[in-house]
Amino acid sequence: MNDIAISRPPSSSVGDYVKAMWGIAGSDVATTKDVAARLSIAPASVTNMFTRLREMGLVEYERYHGASLTEAGCIEALRLVRRHRLIETFLMEHLGYSWDDIHDEAERLEHAVSDEFTERLAELLGHPNRDPHGAPIPDPDGTMPPEDSSPLSASTEGTCAQIARVGHEDATVLSYLGERGLMPGRSIVVREVRAVDGVVTVEDEEGTTHSLGPSLANAIFVRGPSEDGS
Repeated sequence: MNDIAISRPPSSSVGDYVKAMWGIAGSDVATTKDVAARLSIAPASVTNMFTRLREMGLVEYERYHGASLTEAGCIEALRLVRRHRLIETFLMEHLGYSWDDIHDEAERLEHAVSDEFTERLAELLGHPNRDPHGAPIPDPDGTMPPEDSSPLSASTEGTCAQIARVGHEDATVLSYLGERGLMPGRSIVVREVRAVDGVVTVEDEEGTTHSLGPSLANAIFVRGPSEDGS
């Protein structure tokens, strides 16, 4: 993937678009509506940017059919994802930020630092492969750690699992989960999965039960218990 180089870093707005597209669809098609919702902007603005991104060689775009990232677009998106997640890790581990504050701060900082700064930050942090929310941090060449988790909503009653990551960026949601200790590394047992309304009830390590609505159950990703039995 790293054979293709971008002569100079795109603007912050271009970076926001390709990162948003990657977050929505990876290399598949992202619709105008989804990108507009993700970035909280008008669909007409997305349509105009898709045309610009196509001219830059970052997306393949056909009007009314959405857009997909080219190889160059994926490279740029993953470069920013790596930078963002390393900054989040630094903010939480070294500057005392809470996990519900780091996303917005990293959004502001990711366009202000260089690739050299990013790699020095990675070295300082010991080259982590997950950020504080459990999301994988791409390698410098864009390689992603393998995904070994699934949504809590897909679990069955009686399952013993460990929270792997939380796929939600809303500070209120993260604060809610953090206050209850429902964070990556936490072991839980699924006690009930209600088909009628999608509520999943889990029991944590202290024996406390938590009933989680469909939005939260879809945002929490779990894997099997760790090898030490936790």
